[in-house]
Amino acid sequence: MLNALTLFQFVLALGVARRLLARRRPLVIPPARAPAGGVTILVPVLNEEARLPGCLASLVQQGPEVAAILIVDGGSTDGTRGVVARLAKQDLRIRWVEAGPPPAGWNGKAWNLEVGRQQASTPWLLTIDADVRAAPVLAGSLVAFAERHRLAALSVATSQCLAGWLDAILHPAMLTTLVYRLGPPGGAATSVATAQANGQCFLLAAQPLAELGGFFGVRSSRCEDITLARLLVAAGERVGMFEAPGLVAVRMYDSARMLWENWPRSLPLRDRFGWGLALRGVLDVALVQVAPLFVLPLAWWRGARLALLVNLALGLLRLGILGGIARAYPSRPWSFWLSPLADGPVLAALLVSLARRRPRWRGRPLVAETCS
Repeated sequence: MLNALTLFQFVLALGVARRLLARRRPLVIPPARAPAGGVTILVPVLNEEARLPGCLASLVQQGPEVAAILIVDGGSTDGTRGVVARLAKQDLRIRWVEAGPPPAGWNGKAWNLEVGRQQASTPWLLTIDADVRAAPVLAGSLVAFAERHRLAALSVATSQCLAGWLDAILHPAMLTTLVYRLGPPGGAATSVATAQANGQCFLLAAQPLAELGGFFGVRSSRCEDITLARLLVAAGERVGMFEAPGLVAVRMYDSARMLWENWPRSLPLRDRFGWGLALRGVLDVALVQVAPLFVLPLAWWRGARLALLVNLALGLLRLGILGGIARAYPSRPWSFWLSPLADGPVLAALLVSLARRRPRWRGRPLVAETCS
């Protein structure tokens, strides 16, 4: 039994290693400029009174490449609109767009983005979440990079700001599951299975997106960024995700509890492309990332040399990946280095989320996903 498990681990590890060793392209390095008026920034919001001021303060510093900053609201009941009204007096590019609650069959963020897309008339769209803080040269640098590398979509592996010591254990463990399943950022996708995206900061060419029907294809997805990247790749477009040091940072959640309750919603990456990709990814996480911590002592006790060697190698790989993702966390509490201990609970959260049909987000139930 242990030998069979080891063989299965080895086969899956070869796929993980292939993704880890794939050729990487350059970083997005500022400063760079793009034609004036070529970008519309879309910020989908729902009750973002607390986080939006910092985001908008960074967006108004964007250069003349940005023609408009559309705050697309899905029915906020707090002071979000007042925040936008105050800042709109300082920068005429800021506009409030009322999307309202999503119609049947749509999740809120996808609906907000679609309404915003219909209001835009520029060749590029840049979607930004309310928890993002952008450098002044972000928009221009992204457009220049995308045009140079002929990308229809470009997203950024954002720098992550952690909320505390427990957050520093959970967040890297969750992020690492994406590295095992998709590989590190730094290249254009070669297939639907390798498509990566980060909806926190996602640049999209308007014409290819329109040819897909806008955001209609991701209307029921829990991971609309990944699904959109997959749809674009399936349509023959070039899609990439790259690191951009110093250009964009994000604090996803204000506590470890909020992180635990919310991020697993989208982490399984199950969407309209079916269960196959999601299940394969969970197997990679379970047997290549998580299992070595438990198999190593068993192999030692039973004197199973092959299992011991394979799982020792996989354990070292896990530590190497931890060192590799450290640059995504500019300020790392000591507990960051303990994050492999959270791999087991994170796997359990992935499995629960994968099985859950109707999770909730911001108090609203998400629609049932359309899978092939």
